Amino acid sequence: MIYTNKQRDLMRLWQQNKLKRINLLEGSVSSGKTWISLVLWAFWIASMPKNKPYLMCAKSLTTLKRNCLMLLEELVGGKNFTYSITAKEGKLFGRTILLEGANDARSESKIRGISLQGAYCDELTQFPEDFFTMLLSRLRISGAKLIATTNPDKPSHWLKTQYIDRAKELDFLDLKFLIDDNTTLDPEYVKNIKLEYTGVFYERFIKGEWRAAEGAIYTDFTNNPKVFQLDAPPDDIAFCTLGMDFGGNGSAHAIVCTGYSRGLKKVVVVDEYYRKEVISPLQLERDTVDFVRRCKSRYKIIDMYCDSAEQVLIKGIKNALAREKIPINVHNARKGAIIDRIRFTASVMAIGRFFVVKKCRHLIDAFSNAVWDGKKLDDTRLDDGSVNVDSLDAFEYSIEPYMKDILNLNFLRKD
Repeated sequence: MIYTNKQRDLMRLWQQNKLKRINLLEGSVSSGKTWISLVLWAFWIASMPKNKPYLMCAKSLTTLKRNCLMLLEELVGGKNFTYSITAKEGKLFGRTILLEGANDARSESKIRGISLQGAYCDELTQFPEDFFTMLLSRLRISGAKLIATTNPDKPSHWLKTQYIDRAKELDFLDLKFLIDDNTTLDPEYVKNIKLEYTGVFYERFIKGEWRAAEGAIYTDFTNNPKVFQLDAPPDDIAFCTLGMDFGGNGSAHAIVCTGYSRGLKKVVVVDEYYRKEVISPLQLERDTVDFVRRCKSRYKIIDMYCDSAEQVLIKGIKNALAREKIPINVHNARKGAIIDRIRFTASVMAIGRFFVVKKCRHLIDAFSNAVWDGKKLDDTRLDDGSVNVDSLDAFEYSIEPYMKDILNLNFLRKD
């Protein structure tokens, strides 16, 4: 195995028996911390008793498999590590490895009553604090250790305040890994990935700093909005999707038409609908039919994604479109985590692959004025009626089905 200097330092601590009860590898993306943490975990497990239980966990079992289990199998070979997500159990060098997800506050009940020799945690800031507290209480066999990885979060996060800031009081090792420490990476890749992050995401995921989300969300757009605006839609739009958010209690009805160039290399908002005044469901159906018809007259559009909270309105819109013989599939929006949608949008902006036609003034205004809610402990977009989040939601509903495809196609890395 070829180690970077930072990774070699960690393995030397293990060889010198200098690991602590809690061992945290934190820092930027692509810094090599997950890879070396699994190498360390495998070596440490191989030196520990066979008749004791161990645990590997992540926010979900799916995440654990994707981030850790497949890589661990590749590192040590299928003969040395086997696992079953269904059975929630694996075998590593003959040791029993329990597998668990820690997706909510109730997860801590999954590990009550067991005594562990060791535990591995992936993306620790994603865990509920109650789960982690219970996990530490389960590490009660002599010589038990925990190995964990994470990217930084807000400074008020429980991991920072209760553990990292108290490292000297605890049996706690905190090692920071940065992307520049990973000398195995192609310099061009490092350059590109640094461009993908802006604002608080750059501070956390590139510089490895614990930073609060405050001020403007889309700093690139706010600082220079004209860079992202087009006078007219480009000629290379291959197809479009529609996203719709419903108004109420002072918010607006909004529909956004998002276009994609061939190969998903560009994301371009080509048209929008926005109406804030109170209207009847019948008027909304008429407006929607007119907007969909207008967009379909110019672009190939098969799918429309609507806020799933308004099933009655969605049914009415489906029926109205069917009566007018307008062929389009109307779906419930996926409505994934807002922070994931924000991070994706900020990335495509940072890499210069996002544009919006100038006539979409409501969405332009929404991007320009989107800010973090300074009163919330979590990373939350301000949504108090003072800024337009309706257009943002509609846009995000339109792009959600393609976010993973765009990232998997690696277009953020190369032209």
